[in-house]
Amino acid sequence: MYRDVSACSTYNYGDALYWDERYIQEANCGSFDWYQRYSALRPFVRKYIPTSARVLMVGCGNALMSEDMVKDGYEDIMNIDISSVAIDMMRRKYEQVPQMKYMKMDVRDMSFFPDDSFHSVIDKGTLDSLMCGNNAPISAVNMLGEVSRLLKPGGVYLLVMLTLMSITYGDPTVRIPHLNRSVYSWKIELYIIPRPGFQKPADSASSAKSFLEPVPITEKGQLPADYVLEDPDSHFIYICKKTGEPIDLSNKSPYSLSL
Repeated sequence: MYRDVSACSTYNYGDALYWDERYIQEANCGSFDWYQRYSALRPFVRKYIPTSARVLMVGCGNALMSEDMVKDGYEDIMNIDISSVAIDMMRRKYEQVPQMKYMKMDVRDMSFFPDDSFHSVIDKGTLDSLMCGNNAPISAVNMLGEVSRLLKPGGVYLLVMLTLMSITYGDPTVRIPHLNRSVYSWKIELYIIPRPGFQKPADSASSAKSFLEPVPITEKGQLPADYVLEDPDSHFIYICKKTGEPIDLSNKSPYSLSL
């Protein structure tokens, strides 16, 4: 199943103890994916991340995202999480799947990996969690700096965030200033997709294809004045491409964004 976060709470989402306790309490609840399952994100993953890319999945939890990617042909996914409970659980579950590796690690300090270690970093809710925790601005700077350091030139940071317009939770005007710092050297594109299960109004004139087209934004994260969110709780997908020489992978994805 997937989960949304309705608002920032008093929980410290950057604390390993919080997540260890949570995974222990929910041990019999099965796996879950934050925000979106791979099936919904597949068009974006396949367009921007070749199957031969070395991928870092941050805040992996016990989600099925990496498993689904391996089934779709991805060959090398390093999964990290701050919770030792989650990592131990997933190591046991996938010990016979060599394409998936698991390591306990804090995204704010990934110094175990050298610079330019990965072709892509995927983040489905981890930055959101840190932004709801203690010392949020510092945590965000530390994490994003590490992500930029680990990406190879031409690499992609695929970031999925929740947007509750009523509380500006993932509003681009709130997030873009964090992402658009010159030190990261990222070219940013934004896609907006509805949450799972959202039913479009019967009189809606838009099509599913419109969700697969980037939404223009200003440097400050402002959307076009005439842009209307059909789903006010949409999920925002930021494609942050590290500038530099493009990655030369033999099986660079031929996919375009299509359903």
